[in-house]
Amino acid sequence: MELQTLKAKKQKIGHSRNMAQSRWTPFLFLLPSIIVLCFIVLYPLFYELWISFRNVTLLNLKSGKYPYIGLENYKLILSDPLFYRTLIRTIVWTIVNVFFHVIFGLFLAILLNRKLPGKSIIRVLLIIPWAIPQYIGAITWRGMFNIEYGAVNILLTKIFGSGAAIPWLSDSKWSFIAAIITNIWLGVPFMMMTCLGGLQSIPQEYYEAADTDGASGWQKFKNITLPLLKPVITPAVVLGTVWTFNMISVIYVITYGAETEEAQILVSLVYKKAFSYFRYGYSAALSVIIFLILLSFSSIFIKSQKLEN
Repeated sequence: MELQTLKAKKQKIGHSRNMAQSRWTPFLFLLPSIIVLCFIVLYPLFYELWISFRNVTLLNLKSGKYPYIGLENYKLILSDPLFYRTLIRTIVWTIVNVFFHVIFGLFLAILLNRKLPGKSIIRVLLIIPWAIPQYIGAITWRGMFNIEYGAVNILLTKIFGSGAAIPWLSDSKWSFIAAIITNIWLGVPFMMMTCLGGLQSIPQEYYEAADTDGASGWQKFKNITLPLLKPVITPAVVLGTVWTFNMISVIYVITYGAETEEAQILVSLVYKKAFSYFRYGYSAALSVIIFLILLSFSSIFIKSQKLEN
């Protein structure tokens, strides 16, 4: 009897140990990823938040002693008219870019979803802007925007005369427009491929049933294509907005050398404040504000889409 009781206890202990092992096994497999994520995401985030409350400049950078100044960096940013002008410019930059990414991307995706001669070659040509590195594309466009030798001005002067040349790179307003044109060219292929994937997942039976009912092309687009593309387009728009809001390479390359800050967006202003003016604490506070803006936008946008659904 005692032997049976002992065996039962041993079985119970073994069963509990197996349960504990099976419960902790997934966490053990996830542990390396969690450690890497903490190191490359959480640590920089908290460090940035930490230095945003301190006065960190080139003078005290090497010493490692950063005086605590509380919310002073945030007060300076929020009381600076340059911040609000740059914020409005960033919103314009983001809305215009994402709008044209979606419009052109959706149009090209619908075009490629039809039967076309040489469709595979057209698709490869349209993906090229996405395949090349962004800064290479931006440098190429910077050369094309040269006031004297650039292809854009040569084309404009051929069509409209010698007075049509535009100072794309020397005037801040035109530099900003040039950066928008470049970023639209770079961003359309991503949206096109996303929409094309969504279009190809829509069952053809819906369109055949609509044809039977005599629906027009616009009615099919409005009542079938758009609603079924919405789950694909919504995350793509959120991602595109965050990427465009934080796009520094295009702005930096196109507006490089401009003395004023009237062609900058928030993220490029952060770069200039940190690495041109060496105001690291100020830049960290500005980065935290950008992070909060994007976090608020993403949360509100996704929540509104869920409510609408």
